[in-house]
Amino acid sequence: MTMKKAYILLTDTGTVLTRCIKLFTKKPYNHASLALDIDLNEVYSFGRKSASNPFNGGFVKEDMNTKIFQQANCALYSFEVTEKQYNDIKQFIKSFENQKEDYNYNILGLFGFIFNKPIGRKNSYFCSQFVATVLKENEVAQFEKTPALIAPHDFQQISNFQLVFEGNLKNYLNDTTELAFNLVAS
Repeated sequence: MTMKKAYILLTDTGTVLTRCIKLFTKKPYNHASLALDIDLNEVYSFGRKSASNPFNGGFVKEDMNTKIFQQANCALYSFEVTEKQYNDIKQFIKSFENQKEDYNYNILGLFGFIFNKPIGRKNSYFCSQFVATVLKENEVAQFEKTPALIAPHDFQQISNFQLVFEGNLKNYLNDTTELAFNLVAS
């Protein structure tokens, strides 16, 4: 059976919302994204649709070259999936991408999370809720809690997730670019 890798990217972007969440969680990373490649070209989550407007959120394909991520600290975890699961995850994400205007950021869900009472809203997710939903729906991971109560640090506890990198995201991106360049040049 052919296996593929996918990734969970946990970040501390330093935004006002991240700092507020950090006050509550006391954890170093408070944003979760799902990446389909080690170079972080295909990274998906729920967050800001525009860097200049923190109140306009929803499904996003994240650009790691934006200022918000270039300044972020991160932890990158890999996990193996079958080729079928990988393709199913891509299809699942594609369905979100095709209807991205129908999705909103679940800010009420964050309050539910704080009080340990899941608040589900149609077509609304916060970052870790989205990632947990993708993993659950595609049978990659099962959780003891509903996705609406999953926090970014919960992904660090999954036994078959392997830490690939921890540190400054810009350094990671520079290292992978340099490595790719050296492989091509050889």
